[in-house]
Amino acid sequence: MARVAFLGLGVMGFPMAGYLATAGHEVVVFNRTPARADAWAAAHAGRVAATPAAAAAGAEVVFACVGADKDVEEVFAPALAVMPENAVFVDHTTASAALARRLHETATAAGRHFLDAPVSGGQAGAQNGRLTVMAGGDAEPFARTAPVMGAYAANITHIGPAGAGQLAKMVNQICIAGVVQGLAEGLHFAAQAGLDPEKVIAAISKGAAQSWQMENRWRTMTEGKFDFGFAVDWMRKDLGLVLDEARANGADLPVAALVDRFYADVQVMGGARWDTSSLIARLGRGDLTGS
Repeated sequence: MARVAFLGLGVMGFPMAGYLATAGHEVVVFNRTPARADAWAAAHAGRVAATPAAAAAGAEVVFACVGADKDVEEVFAPALAVMPENAVFVDHTTASAALARRLHETATAAGRHFLDAPVSGGQAGAQNGRLTVMAGGDAEPFARTAPVMGAYAANITHIGPAGAGQLAKMVNQICIAGVVQGLAEGLHFAAQAGLDPEKVIAAISKGAAQSWQMENRWRTMTEGKFDFGFAVDWMRKDLGLVLDEARANGADLPVAALVDRFYADVQVMGGARWDTSSLIARLGRGDLTGS
């Protein structure tokens, strides 16, 4: 078992850190809102630290799952200063590939290691311990930390050098954006055509149109229920990273750019904290339930 620190106890980090404790690791947590850390400590065997440095001191692995690039930088610097030699900083935040490369260089120069390891699977995946991890960085620290990540992840893949994990997560978000928009349009079309959406989904979900989004979101989309884990604000942050990277590498992403604008419409509608499946809300207001 390892001594680990976990920095950031949001909807993802809270259960992830919990699985580490359940697996028997010695866990110290930090969260910017102390009440959240106290709630975690009340639910799990672990210790709360008042600062990132206090959490990271002596840790073999320091995990972070925060909001964006600036948040990663805020916890990385104080943690790195106290981490033991050869310790590993694992960043589960969806952030820029440029930041990952820079922090990898900084950690290497200090005799430590950095892995960019964003996750997919959403709040449900975190709560069920079934996340997918896509990691960038050096092979040796990845091999050491992958068994620890196995406490909350069902699929852990070393993609390549520093930044590769973040680039893979961008691919993930590109794919999701197109699938959710396609599902929203399909359900809208079914409603306009007077079809029973349940019968339609029962038929097409067994064929080539099947997707995780279809299986898990079609009903809540037709009912206008968008109170899930991954908010539109966060998806727009991620798509911003995608489009910035595409401008740099020359990738042509017309669908991702269009869906990003559609999410901006949802924000204007008051849906900044709605789940990403809320793309359907910007389409016509016909009866989507078929009743």
